[in-house]
Order: sequence, then structure tokens, then C-alpha cells
Amino acid sequence: MFAMVLDRPGQPLAARTLPDRRPAAGEILARVTACAVCRTDLHVVDGEFTEAKLPLIPGHEIVARVLACGPGVEGFPEGMRIGVPWLGWACGTCPQCLTGRENLCPGARFTGYQIDGGYADRVVADARFCFALPDEYDDLHAAPLLCAGLIGWRSLVKAGDGRRLGIYGFGAAAHIVAQVARWQGRQIYAFTRTGDEAAQRFARDMGAVWSGPSMSPPPEPLDAAIVFAPVGLLVPLALKAVRPGGRVVCGGIHMSDIPSFPYDILWGEREIVSVANLTRRDAEEFLRIAPQVPVRTEIEPFALADANLALDALRAGKLRGAAILVPR
Repeated sequence: MFAMVLDRPGQPLAARTLPDRRPAAGEILARVTACAVCRTDLHVVDGEFTEAKLPLIPGHEIVARVLACGPGVEGFPEGMRIGVPWLGWACGTCPQCLTGRENLCPGARFTGYQIDGGYADRVVADARFCFALPDEYDDLHAAPLLCAGLIGWRSLVKAGDGRRLGIYGFGAAAHIVAQVARWQGRQIYAFTRTGDEAAQRFARDMGAVWSGPSMSPPPEPLDAAIVFAPVGLLVPLALKAVRPGGRVVCGGIHMSDIPSFPYDILWGEREIVSVANLTRRDAEEFLRIAPQVPVRTEIEPFALADANLALDALRAGKLRGAAILVPR
């Protein structure tokens, strides 16, 4: 099989032809048709996460077609289209798993991090963590739903049901969650990097009632805010922007240090919460809702062999929506 491989953090991915794999018990072998590029991939490739399996095939927003199943797998016929997300394995027996919080399983393993992922033309995945995808989406437009969509959905649920929602960092996850929030009857206030007029226009195209630089206060107090940008400085700014009783959700898996801030911007029963990974229930809920909205994903295709170019574009903030890697 062909794959783009991370040998060492901080280095470009290397194109490799690798031996084909066979699915073990409980696993599915599938042909990758599309894999979205996530900011989490950048954290892995750039070495900001330190527990990656090396060498590693990154990628965890995978759309694929079933080729074969290992012993014990049922309900995944050959040719079926499946989605493979970030959470790739959980023990199922720890207190977190037994109480519906498998996203916090201490032994969890993640696709494109401890498990080889979708920057390849083949993938092997645990059948328990594979999902059927809505027929309303083609392969390329379905791929961003599997992390940007799922994490965005979990973040939105964590934000509560307030009407005025701020979003800091308007990229792949934000452009999806904004559509769902509008469908729910909320108002979106989008915050971007200073001078990034393209991102502000993108936010308005996605229905934001206001967009502006992150350092600026919103025109009215927010009920909640989601911080997708991995910039700790934004957390105190978001706290200042929400009303008493409001909540700030940190939706990223990695963030620079949050600077100290005065207690009075937290006082008034404001809250800061984080979102960690996802659960299978998140996937089931969101993949059912997405076609109802309907969510429209903005994409920019890249050949799989050009994965380094796609990562560079994401790193430089040059993407509108999500980059999608497409195997030959």
C-alpha cells in the first residue's frame, strides 16, 4: 500500500510503499477514498504531542470502503462506506467507559496517533469505532464531519443552549458548528486573527451576525464561547466577552499556556470547560443531525502524495474550510 509516513516529529512526511495488512479479529481492512487534514495532525507532525507511535501514518478523518473483515466482525459487508474517527480504541471496562465517557478512557488509543491512520490508500480499524456515513455527502465532503464536525458538535453541546455564541478561530470545525448553531436558532459572533479579512468574510458567509479580530469585544455580551484556536491568550478574552453565568469551551486538543488573569473576569459564575476527544454517541448524534441542517462542508482537495503541502497550507492559515487528501 502507499502511505505518507511520519518518521520523526518536525520532519516532512515521507512517501512509502508498505506491505499490505490483513485485519485481525474485530478489525476492518478498508480502501481509503478521502482523509481530511486536521489541526491535530499538525500537533502530531510538529511534535507537540509526545506519545505518537513512530513511524506513524497520520490522519483520523477517514472515509473508506470495506475490503475485508477479520473474525468476529458483522454488519460491514464488502464495499460498504465507513467513517473512521480519532477515537480508535477504548477498553470498555474502566469506570469512564462504563459511564458513557469512553473519550476519557485512560487506555484509549487514537487513529493517526497510536494507530496508523488515513494518510494512505488502505487503513485497518477496530470495527467498534467505524460508522456508516450519511448518503447525502460524497466522500470528500463527508471527511470533515469525522473530527471537525464531531468535536464541533461536542463543543456546541458543552456550550449549553445560550442564543449568542462566540467562536474563536474560524476554520474547519467552526464552519461546521456555525451551521448547526444557526439551525438551532442561535446567533454567531466570529473572532479571527487581526487583519484576517478572508476568515471574517468566510464567517459571514457561514451566517455569522458579526465577525472581527479576537482582541476586539463583541457588540453585546455572549451567552457562551467556543475557543477552537490553540491560543491560550484567547481564554481570558473569551471570559471577558461572556455574560455572568456564561461558559467558555476550549474545543482544541492542544493549546498554548493560558496566561494569568484577574479573578473578576471569572467571577459571576462564569465557567471554563474543555472538550476531550469524542464518543461513539457523539458520532451517532451528529451524523444523524448533519443532513437535517443540512451541513455544507467547504473543502480543498490535495493528492495524497501532496500531504506536506496540505499541512503547510493549514499551518499558514491559508485554507478555507478543510484540506482533503485523495489517494490515486
